[in-house]
Amino acid sequence: MEVLEKVIEVKDYVTKSNLPASDFVINSYVGCPHGCKYCYARFMKRFTGHNEEWGSFIDIKECSKPINTNKLTGKSVFLSSVTDCYNPFEKKYGITRKILEQLKNIDCQLTISTKSSLILRDIDLLKQCKKLTVSLSINTLDEDFKNDMDNADSIEKRIDTLKQLHENGIYTVLFMSPIFPKITDFRAIIEKTENFVDEYWFENLNLRSEYKSPILSYIYRKYPELKELYKDIFIYGDKRYWTALSQDIENYCKQKKLNYKNYFYHEQLVKNKK
Repeated sequence: MEVLEKVIEVKDYVTKSNLPASDFVINSYVGCPHGCKYCYARFMKRFTGHNEEWGSFIDIKECSKPINTNKLTGKSVFLSSVTDCYNPFEKKYGITRKILEQLKNIDCQLTISTKSSLILRDIDLLKQCKKLTVSLSINTLDEDFKNDMDNADSIEKRIDTLKQLHENGIYTVLFMSPIFPKITDFRAIIEKTENFVDEYWFENLNLRSEYKSPILSYIYRKYPELKELYKDIFIYGDKRYWTALSQDIENYCKQKKLNYKNYFYHEQLVKNKK
């Protein structure tokens, strides 16, 4: 898919966060060429004036104003919430690297989330950050399913990236999100990665507005045996599957003595923060 590129000038890279685990967020781009079918961030189009299909545009943020380091000291900063800061255009524009150059000496808790092996380019800067966590999203070991869902790096590359980050002394998180009922095998993913992952985060699949129907149509077509289960969960609002799976994950993690966070109740966590 051809991606429409546009460079835009912004007043500040840093914005206050509504996420439960961060004080501030930095998004170095608008839009994301990964084009994840389940991506909640497509709601951004309502505010940015984009009419293009999600995944087919990217705005490159330029900012002449230096980041206010005093404001971030002692705070938690998330990079990024509505884009992948290491999407393929980062290789061309280097916006995220420029931001990291400003963040590396700040005494803040910095968390970077990505699906890209391009983050390994910046190992030199990552190792200078005072308190850093790097999260890679993986919700399957099936490359075919991954390819149906996004245009990001292969699962194999993401796993290798976690391993290399860990070997370089960087605190690694495998973000198992979104978990697809009866498709995401959380045990298999953990067994393949537990030797080089410091912490696991779990989040269930939430289907909203414009991408709810396409995802359900895909499931009905590719996994007809799961049709009734998905209807129960996403059409009729039955939460019993999520409640049982959440408990199963927590029991498994405790049994294996794994560090983990359960974000199954993300909306409630956001409400609690407010």
